[in-house]
Amino acid sequence: MALNPQLFPNGMPVPFMNEIFVLARDGVEFEVDKIPGAHGGKFKAKGTIYLSNIRMVFVANKPVENIIAFDMPMLYVHDEKFNQPIFHCNNISGLVEPVVPENQHRALYSTHSFKILFKEGGCGTFVPLFFNLITSVRRYSELAGSGPEPRVDPLQAAQTPVDEMMRHAYVDPNDPTRIFLQQPTPESQLRRRNYHSVEDSI
Repeated sequence: MALNPQLFPNGMPVPFMNEIFVLARDGVEFEVDKIPGAHGGKFKAKGTIYLSNIRMVFVANKPVENIIAFDMPMLYVHDEKFNQPIFHCNNISGLVEPVVPENQHRALYSTHSFKILFKEGGCGTFVPLFFNLITSVRRYSELAGSGPEPRVDPLQAAQTPVDEMMRHAYVDPNDPTRIFLQQPTPESQLRRRNYHSVEDSI
């Protein structure tokens, strides 16, 4: 997980080389723990989740304690599950490993637990695409010969083929998820080449 990744003025994450954004889902609430500087170490906000072949990015509607966004590499997410509680809204919970800068020791960083709560509308489009994508990323990573160790380069997920998955996605009319048939910022040539930067890694 990386704190405050680069964003365009419209709130869309600045893409990496070969990154393909699959969808955006408004009206979610996002919770994560073990955040330095956050009140009680926990962060909670409403906003938008962007899902790509490399990562999941939550962008808050309004900054909370100088925190506007979280970046979660798909290869670092694990123990994810879809929850349907009787008295609360549907949600996805899981764990995500931190993006550790090259010159830092892994022991200095904790694994974060996160929850994505679907507060507005259904989730019949988002949930299947999320689980299909994370399964494809892991399968492709295994075929490429790298294991799930935390030091694996999260950008290698960029090679995961997602076009077919997007073309055959089921669209739930109650789910406000937007599927990107074209990349949302084609006019921009700006692309990130590296995951690590000193100011945004936690």
